[in-house]
Amino acid sequence: MISDGLSVSGSKGRSSMPLRLSEGDSFRLRCSAVTTSPEHTHLHVTWQIKSGSAWRDILSLTHEGKFQPGPGYEERYRNGDIRLDTGANDTYRLSVSQASSADGGAYRCLVSEWVRGADGSWQRIQEKSVEIASVSIQRTALDVVISTSNVSVTERDSLDLTCNITTDRSGIFQAEVMWYFSASPDDTLADAQLLLSMDRDSVVSDSTLISLSHVDRNSYRLLVRDVDVEDSGYYFCEAAIWVPLHNGSWHKVVERTSAPVSVVVTALEPDYDVFLNASKTPKFSDDPTELHCRVTNAQDTEANLRFAVSWYYRQRLRSDDVVADELLATMDADWTLLPGDRSRERIQNGEIIFSKKSADTFSLRIQWTSESDRGDYFCVVSAWSRHRNNSWVKSKDVTSAPVNIFWATQDYTLTVEAVKLKPFFVAGHTFEMTCKVSSKNIKTPRYSVLITAEKPLTDQSSPNGTTRIISLNQDSVVRLEDWTDQTRVDGVVLEKVQENEFRYRMYQTQISDAGLYRCVVTAWSPGGGGMWREAVNGLSNPIQIDFQTSGPVFNVSVHSDSPTIYQGEVADLLCIVTMEGMALEPDDMSFDVSWFAVRSFALDREPILLASLDRRGIVTQSRRNGSSDISLERISPLEFRLRVHGCEDHDFGNHYCVVTPWVRSATGVWQREPDIRAKPIFLSVKMDVLNAFKYPLLIGIGLATVIGLLSCLIGYCSSRWCCKKEVQETRRERRRLMSMEMD
Repeated sequence: MISDGLSVSGSKGRSSMPLRLSEGDSFRLRCSAVTTSPEHTHLHVTWQIKSGSAWRDILSLTHEGKFQPGPGYEERYRNGDIRLDTGANDTYRLSVSQASSADGGAYRCLVSEWVRGADGSWQRIQEKSVEIASVSIQRTALDVVISTSNVSVTERDSLDLTCNITTDRSGIFQAEVMWYFSASPDDTLADAQLLLSMDRDSVVSDSTLISLSHVDRNSYRLLVRDVDVEDSGYYFCEAAIWVPLHNGSWHKVVERTSAPVSVVVTALEPDYDVFLNASKTPKFSDDPTELHCRVTNAQDTEANLRFAVSWYYRQRLRSDDVVADELLATMDADWTLLPGDRSRERIQNGEIIFSKKSADTFSLRIQWTSESDRGDYFCVVSAWSRHRNNSWVKSKDVTSAPVNIFWATQDYTLTVEAVKLKPFFVAGHTFEMTCKVSSKNIKTPRYSVLITAEKPLTDQSSPNGTTRIISLNQDSVVRLEDWTDQTRVDGVVLEKVQENEFRYRMYQTQISDAGLYRCVVTAWSPGGGGMWREAVNGLSNPIQIDFQTSGPVFNVSVHSDSPTIYQGEVADLLCIVTMEGMALEPDDMSFDVSWFAVRSFALDREPILLASLDRRGIVTQSRRNGSSDISLERISPLEFRLRVHGCEDHDFGNHYCVVTPWVRSATGVWQREPDIRAKPIFLSVKMDVLNAFKYPLLIGIGLATVIGLLSCLIGYCSSRWCCKKEVQETRRERRRLMSMEMD
């Protein structure tokens, strides 16, 4: 039995005392615990708080000499805000720093006495407690207000705002102030921009155009110099109260944010005028035009204001139709030229020049003005203002009055007359015609000439009926256009006889040259930079070439004895030429034969050239993808045979031949007749089923027979030599049963 020798008491013997503290203050509580037990006992001291109906542990000094913080006090114990110290006369002191509202309540000291048993385990003998104090924490009041409400200032002026703070805090404390800016009143501190801050030591963050000053103990002034439009928005102030701790550090006890104040910065719009005049106006086409766009009555143009210009063109119509303005070019504040779509090419060629004569004068020069340049011109001058960060922002546009560029002109006229020099001629002779040109209202014109021929619709060389033969440009350079007759490369000539007269010759005319011939003339006038500008086009009257002959008439047909064949066979196709009218000797006629195939039933695909045989007997074959081959030969003067060897399924289709007759005239000149196309014949390629399966069946039967005989041989050998066994049968005695009567 251990006697009760434990006594617990508060400071100076008082059981409980009231304490009124402010938020962030520090306080200490003491209790005394003594035991007179003769046994070797240990004390376990725990400080507890009661803010509701239950006691909660704050910090304990266990009977094993260890400090143990209560639930929720671990962080404060590690930071040193809660400590438990032992002192003289068996006292235990609880120290609390940075008191908050959660630290308010009744505090008591709970002491238990422990003894170690013989087995080494600890046993609690008794426990006593005493209430030490009743602590109440008063919150620190803080009010943050900006002295002005909505503010409106003019650009480049100063913005002055004052933040007033009011607190009921007494004693030693310091205030921290921060100014924020946001574009919306609903933005949070995380979204807002921090302008300036003053910490509790009155140290202000650095800024060039913004300053923060401490006017008095409770007032902080924000001054923003040289404001611009970007400074429009919402400003608010945030303040915090800091109190010192016993260890020399500071603790923030309260923080508040003011209501936002709306600030509107009115733009300082520059005042200036724009005047456009023409220093040079054209009186004739290709004369220069020069316009000057001037800025007048402008202030401070060099330091804080720059000008950019945009040039526009508007076509003037006689009706009331609205025409969109076309941008010619823009010269920005950095003197960078940005050309528009209308004048981009002419600017690159140097025909249009944009320049900046001075800071307030811009010019537009058209080196060679054309009729398409007639119309209204105006300029738009944009003012760019300098901001605090040395950036430039457009602040105003001023449009000048339009200037009309116009001169009276007469329409260009061009007349072309074609004359046939030889009214009658026959095939093989030279065809000759001249083109005479006359023009009006064109200054120093030059002409380019193109000879065209309108062939009959039966001519397959030009599906649209018109062929471009030869041309001569304004610099007298001759060019063959669509003349494809390689045997008569030098057979056409176009030359310039006089400044306005041109002669066309065609040597050794063929019957296929029949048609209507015209001169297409283009008049050119000198433009800027040595360039030629197209003025007007003209078309001459037609000159007809018509050969009246009584020669033979050729017909062509395709024939085949077997248009349906099997794969692997040879297909024979005959191209037969028949002749009506005047009979010719075989040596006086020759033929170009070409074979074509259309791989479809309805002739709805492009024909494929198979082979051709010219009148000299030269055969030309096109490239083939399959294994079949073709041959083309002349078997008689009027018959040509096409053979397809080893036909495949892709050789089917409509086949026809195109024949070009050549007839020798009485003068010994070969004349080319129009091409003749035969009516197509359909070639069908089938598969021979019997021949296709004959060899596979024979091979299969042979293999099956060989395999069967081999199987029989293997079975016989196996049973004869491999599977033979000696079987010895056990002899058994056979005894007959005797009848009972014999027994």
